[in-house]
Amino acid sequence: MAQINVNNLTFSYEGSFDNIFDQASFSLDTDWKLGFIGRNGKGKTTFLNLLLGKYPYTGTITTPTAFDYFPYAVTRKQMLLPAAEFAEELKTACEQWRVLRELDQLCEDARILYRPFGTLSPGERTKVLLAVLFSGENDFLLIDEPTNHLDQSSRETVKKYLSSKKGFILVSHDRDLLDACVDHVLVLNRQTIEVQSGNFSSWWENKKRKDQFVLTENEKHRREIGKLKAAADRASRWAAKNEGTKIGYDPIKDHDRGNGTRPYIGAKTKKMQSRVRQMQNRIDLEIQEKEGLLVDLEQPVDLKLAPLSHHKKTLLSLRDYGITYAGADRPVFTGLTFTADQGERIALHGENGCGKSTLIKMFLQKSGFTDRPMPVIESGHCETASGLILSYVDQDTSRLAGSLSDFCLKRGLDLSLLGSILRQLGLERTQLSKNVEEYSEGQKKKLLIAASLLTPAHLYVWDEPLNYIDVFSRMQIEKLLLEYQPTMLFVEHDARFRETIATKMITL
Repeated sequence: MAQINVNNLTFSYEGSFDNIFDQASFSLDTDWKLGFIGRNGKGKTTFLNLLLGKYPYTGTITTPTAFDYFPYAVTRKQMLLPAAEFAEELKTACEQWRVLRELDQLCEDARILYRPFGTLSPGERTKVLLAVLFSGENDFLLIDEPTNHLDQSSRETVKKYLSSKKGFILVSHDRDLLDACVDHVLVLNRQTIEVQSGNFSSWWENKKRKDQFVLTENEKHRREIGKLKAAADRASRWAAKNEGTKIGYDPIKDHDRGNGTRPYIGAKTKKMQSRVRQMQNRIDLEIQEKEGLLVDLEQPVDLKLAPLSHHKKTLLSLRDYGITYAGADRPVFTGLTFTADQGERIALHGENGCGKSTLIKMFLQKSGFTDRPMPVIESGHCETASGLILSYVDQDTSRLAGSLSDFCLKRGLDLSLLGSILRQLGLERTQLSKNVEEYSEGQKKKLLIAASLLTPAHLYVWDEPLNYIDVFSRMQIEKLLLEYQPTMLFVEHDARFRETIATKMITL
């Protein structure tokens, strides 16, 4: 057991006016299983890179241990080789017998270590890299989004594996994974950083209670400020009126007033003005306390959606449908039968490579959303309603580039409305002036989701929309979809989101 101490950490990227971290101080234990939580763009991956010494910073980070980072950067050349041949290039002094031991704990066949890395599925690649990561000793491990693009089966394996380990920081937005694998959380709030024992759910419950207390206290301060302002205004008006009576008076009406009255009135007025100043000081103090309460309060703005209504009840109908890629010796899938009726939210579920994204792309082609033909052979029947308008979120963000104005012009969107939704999803105002390629992966996905929300449609087709999206935004989106109940066809491996949103599950 040892301590990682962070003192007065301050960091900002070159050319940026905003600090990612500003005088941050906290301590971590190297035996902890630490979950790292925060909105997209708050600095989670940046902090991991600071621990690795990739960027200069002010302040101090003292640690008795070495760090190692997941995912490893695998080169194009290495993709052609078996992992057994380049594992030591990823992790110094990596011993193969240790990697095989870890693969066994991951319930994976050892033979994948000797197959070309590029031929492995996303789940197999993740398991190989995790096995290499955990094959060392005494390293404190930095694990960044290990379950993105993994199917449910692979996620469950990784979840069980990580729950048996310790000595790591896990960056993930998967609530089930965090609940199963961590015993402490490091949270990047809006303006502060906190370390707390427990998993995501225990922290979230504590945060909800804390936020409710803050709202109650804020309301109390607001009422007190109102009372003080009203009292100060009355006293100030009384003092001003009374001050005006010092000079000049009607001897008939004020027959009992003598020469000593003027100093008496002046003293009384001075005393009242002093009371006004005291009340103003109390008002200022109440305002400071009120503002201090709200610095970390998360109040996600309710999003809005404008789904269209179609004249037909059934928007999509598949009967004994199958797809085979041209030249392939076996189909991607066969015998698929289901319908998508208005108001249904259908989740496509299955292992990586079972054809979920292929089906979505075929559906986009048939609906006229894209004119890029797929090199496939179809069997059975797949019918779509005529005049169907789609809104699509692609799982691939690699082609996003340019300014937000360029993005809006290309898609026919209103720039101010898009910016408003992005702000509601947690993007800082300064991000809106940057080029999209400078965004984090989570911010890019939020851009695609915001564009989809701005597009009125009969059917919303989302392909793994929540990869890299923070938990606060996930809950915002869940609330939106449950409130507006659009017709949807989606692929999502976040089990909690899928179970909350889907009205029908189709397993390929």
